[in-house]
Amino acid sequence: MIDTETLDTRGFTVLSGLLDPAACRELAALWPDEGLFRKKIVMQRHGYGRGEYQYFAYPLPEPVERLRRALYPGLAAVANRWNERLGRDSRFPPTLEEWLAECHAGGQRRPTPLLLRYGPDDYNCLHRDLYGDLVFPLQATVLLSAPGRDFDGGEFLLVEQRPRQQSRGEAVPLR
Repeated sequence: MIDTETLDTRGFTVLSGLLDPAACRELAALWPDEGLFRKKIVMQRHGYGRGEYQYFAYPLPEPVERLRRALYPGLAAVANRWNERLGRDSRFPPTLEEWLAECHAGGQRRPTPLLLRYGPDDYNCLHRDLYGDLVFPLQATVLLSAPGRDFDGGEFLLVEQRPRQQSRGEAVPLR
């Protein structure tokens, strides 16, 4: 499922077909249901860009929970390989349940999956998502809208900060 070679060499990989179009529309349609979310952020109020996002509350919607459980083991294996190469002793457990148990024991109990909503000319500033001392080094982003049909423009920019070198950016096509 995960192209680990591309992930290792480029720092990202693109997975197609994680959700079918109907599931994407269903997830996007959850936006107005305040009971599904624990917090709403208006990005411009905090200097994060322009747009809004909402953190899901537990229980997570079934497609989100299913994707987390499906992606975590492969991503944990990559993260463990990276830690080994970097000479770090820490390793991530093989299951999402075990990782969440570690996070919860460390006081990080809130779910981090979120739903973003952008309008015309909205954007997200460059950032790194950190929610406490326990950090998983990889993230998954799922595009719920169809470029050219639901919106025009937009790029997903990833920036690698490299010690004693210029940062390197790469625009990942939205599709």
